[in-house]
Amino acid sequence: MATTTLMKPKNEYWETQAVSFEKETKPKENILETKDLRVFYGEKEALHGVSLSFPKNHVTALIGPSGCGKSTFLRSLNRMNDEVAGCRVKGDILYRGSNLNTNHADIFMIRKHIGMVFQKPNPFAKSIYENIAFGPKHHGVKKKVVLDQIVEESLRKAAIWDEVKDRLHKSALALSGGQQQRLCIARALAMEPDVLLLDEPASALDPVSTGKIEELIRELKQDYTVAIVTHNMQQAARISDYTAFFYMGNLIEVDETSVMFTNPKQKQTENYISGNFG
Repeated sequence: MATTTLMKPKNEYWETQAVSFEKETKPKENILETKDLRVFYGEKEALHGVSLSFPKNHVTALIGPSGCGKSTFLRSLNRMNDEVAGCRVKGDILYRGSNLNTNHADIFMIRKHIGMVFQKPNPFAKSIYENIAFGPKHHGVKKKVVLDQIVEESLRKAAIWDEVKDRLHKSALALSGGQQQRLCIARALAMEPDVLLLDEPASALDPVSTGKIEELIRELKQDYTVAIVTHNMQQAARISDYTAFFYMGNLIEVDETSVMFTNPKQKQTENYISGNFG
């Protein structure tokens, strides 16, 4: 085993503060994967032994009916289920070869490298600037010039800079729903993650805002690995490279999206995609 830096930082702060994990010397195409992942709420097993890989710089869509376990699975990837009382997670969550599902794992660093955006936009009741700067400040960034750089770069990556650059010190709560969601994406990007988890990020948005989020996701995969939960089959077909179908806590099938939507191998998958499910 060799110790190596997880990512190539894009500004002077991260260059000096980059964190090292143990990983195999040979680089992996799959930056994140699970092996036999099981999630329990009390005594109830909600997720049954899911093994799934996320190819680097690709978008993987998680689809399936409500209550099938896809959001539970997504939240497990950066240990968000730790916040749920009575929830237990068993199995391996491997990020660049290191198992994140251990008692000694640093939760703050996990969530720095694996960012998450939720279904409902949840900006802080602070200015647009402070929403983006909050995370870097928490991790020790003090210089205003560096914070300014992080804020601008993150808002540009989230395709919202031109809309907010003249009101950075106004309340983020004054933004529209679609703008708030892109701000939340920018807030996650400010931590320079490798992986971005999106839990139905456009389900509460109008069609125009949804289109902007989808276009943004297609652009983000150039620099990030993206996993997205969606109920929208057309959305999954438009933006994802791979699709995984969940049902009743099981991973039924995973394949390239073009194959999944034209020639699924499992009857359950075919029925769900064609609308004949239930």
